[in-house]
Amino acid sequence: MASLQFHGGSDENVAYAERDLDVQRVRQLFGVHLKIQWAIGMMPMPSLPAWLPDWLQSLLRLFTVGHCLLVLSISLHLGLLFSKTTLDALPTGKLEDITDALTMTIIYFFTAYATSYWCLRSKRMLRFLAHINQGYRHHSLAGVCFVNMHSTYRWFRSFTLVWLSACLSGVISWGITPLMMGNRTLPLHCWYPFDAMDEHFYSIVYAVQLYGQITVGTVFAYGGFMFVSLSFLLLGQFDVLYCSLKNLDAHARLLAGESVQALSVLQRELLLDDETHELGQYAVLHEHATDLHSFVLTRRQPPQSLTKAAHGALVECVKLHHFILGCAAELEELFSPYCLFKSLQITLQLCLLVFVGVSGSREAMRVINQLQYLVLTTIELLMFTYCGEMLRRHSIRVVDAFGRGAWWQHAPSMRQDLLIFLVNSHRAVQVTAGKFYVMDITRLRLVITQAFSFLTLLQKLAAKKPVAEA
Repeated sequence: MASLQFHGGSDENVAYAERDLDVQRVRQLFGVHLKIQWAIGMMPMPSLPAWLPDWLQSLLRLFTVGHCLLVLSISLHLGLLFSKTTLDALPTGKLEDITDALTMTIIYFFTAYATSYWCLRSKRMLRFLAHINQGYRHHSLAGVCFVNMHSTYRWFRSFTLVWLSACLSGVISWGITPLMMGNRTLPLHCWYPFDAMDEHFYSIVYAVQLYGQITVGTVFAYGGFMFVSLSFLLLGQFDVLYCSLKNLDAHARLLAGESVQALSVLQRELLLDDETHELGQYAVLHEHATDLHSFVLTRRQPPQSLTKAAHGALVECVKLHHFILGCAAELEELFSPYCLFKSLQITLQLCLLVFVGVSGSREAMRVINQLQYLVLTTIELLMFTYCGEMLRRHSIRVVDAFGRGAWWQHAPSMRQDLLIFLVNSHRAVQVTAGKFYVMDITRLRLVITQAFSFLTLLQKLAAKKPVAEA
């Protein structure tokens, strides 16, 4: 948690301006995410309220573990069934059937991997989210301008719900296609060791396949919205840091008891002059002017010396930067193995989905379902690479943020902390895929290039097959 100096020596919920511009700190940033994680079966050991009876806590934990095992078993057994379907299709030489079955094999095996991965990492993820909730800075140092994290929280919470709904709508529409068409068929065509169309098995198999499709949508959505939410939260914390650095001299003058008139002149210089107003200095947040008259009146702390206040402000910025870099390192540790398999899965899936869409049957519902999978897969790739690129670029703009303020007036009193801060500023935040390559825009281009290279190979094989048969 930030010290009181970060908030101008007042309470952490002190308003820098009207409440519609400076909303209070959110205590639980990830309430929606945790509920979704528990509901989709990727939290085997949830954090339960202490007031619940012991027998009820044991029952709930038993239920969550059983739910996780159910989700994993459904994904794994469908992956195995589609593996058998793929092997049976290989001797026929029909590329459409082979690629169709192989696509579903990849999807369900990755779903099983992602489910088991996030279940095993759930405790570490919970600790990470709790650490962020405890230590994130809600708004920048008190001064003549400020940024507020509430807009970022509102954005990634809305994105989470929208992305989850999009993934679920895509997979559920595939699962209910037979019902919509009025056909007594199964949504997924795979091998079974019994007659799945028998009246004794049909309803059960259909329900299992529909639940499997829902599992695919929720598991795919979880990795995407957690990565985007954490990435945008870190971007917002960088914006808080950069606004604080820009505001460093103004913060020191405010705590030193400088008059409102003098601070207003500084406010106009930092906010209104075309020479100092820089477009794109913040990644996700918006800068607002501090209501100096009301904020100064709310302060009841005795004035500090200008040198002490400036040094204390820089120390707070160093702490915030250290907190951000620590969170970024943990983000890398959590998502690096996941991104490695995710990029491989997306590459193969893009290739196979495009090939099946181009060479497969032209049934209306089938084309719509394939197009939904293709669009969701492409958007997911863009999400991971765009957020990784934004983190890498925005994390090394510390020196630019320094240049916007008059920190140099207090440099003699904070040389050591300044040197530490400038050394850390060269550490670019990167999210890698298994430590092999960075998830950025370059990786986006390479994945698409590789996918279409495989697609070209499959199309050539499909074109040679009729010639060989002739």
